[in-house]
Amino acid sequence: MDNIDNIDNTDEEFETNTNELELLEFLVGTEYFGINIAKVSEIIIHCDVTHVPSSPDAVEGVFMHRDRLVTVVDLHKVLNLSKPDNNERSLLVVCDFDQLSIAFNVTNVNGIQRLNWSEVEKPPAISGKAEESLATGVAKIEDKIIMILDFEKIVCDMNSGQEFEIGKLEEIEAPHNFDYSRKVIVVEDSIFLSKVMADALEKTGFTNVLQFYNGKEAWDYITSQKGSTNLSYNVAAVISDIEMPQMDGHTLVRLIRSDKVLKSTPIVLFSSLIHDNLRQKGETAGADAQYSRSQLSECIKTVIELMEKER
Repeated sequence: MDNIDNIDNTDEEFETNTNELELLEFLVGTEYFGINIAKVSEIIIHCDVTHVPSSPDAVEGVFMHRDRLVTVVDLHKVLNLSKPDNNERSLLVVCDFDQLSIAFNVTNVNGIQRLNWSEVEKPPAISGKAEESLATGVAKIEDKIIMILDFEKIVCDMNSGQEFEIGKLEEIEAPHNFDYSRKVIVVEDSIFLSKVMADALEKTGFTNVLQFYNGKEAWDYITSQKGSTNLSYNVAAVISDIEMPQMDGHTLVRLIRSDKVLKSTPIVLFSSLIHDNLRQKGETAGADAQYSRSQLSECIKTVIELMEKER
């Protein structure tokens, strides 16, 4: 495991590999959790914050850092875990989500784990509403079980869903006689975000949305349709996240583009990891377009345009 002083989420050699993950391992209370290092801008010691009136209980406040306003969210309260008595100075894991800078208060940071997405499993099914789950994956490393958290959902809950506003979807205009019954494949490990996308597509008019929670499940379905006489109907377009258990989005795109039967399938990447460092990787893999979480309506417009070209 790498020392946290050497964190560098732009490691070119590592980024050229496919289906691999750098996971920042940290403690909340006595439990182990993880986040993709690509989402982390830096780690700092907890500092004084200014309280925001009427904010959620887990929001400690805000502070200015590098000319940006940063919101501090206490993961101990989010996860209902107690801080150790000897934890005098906790750490802040600072992340950027589109236009938001969020610092997550954690007990301690252990370092970076490098692993393959195939080593990450889906969280076990438990009672309750699946879309309310805060875990998107589980990694077993040595004698530890590390839960990979759905940070986008945590941020969304803190912000009452505002950063995932889907815009005026009813104003999206499809070409005349556009066939909304063609199947659109949504690949997203967050059950919450998968539902957001599926609901937005259905609000736009799509009637046949298939949801998969990792790239492998989606790839298994897509390849099962290769012998179909109506492939362009059964796999009309793919909208995929990047970081997912079993198989990441870049690997899924590469597999589709390298298959002579499937290679013309419209593919759009939709992720919080769409930034300069990873955009080139998505283009190299063969994605038709890439959008961040705040660009949901633009993403769907592009999907319609790509599907019309393939009709």
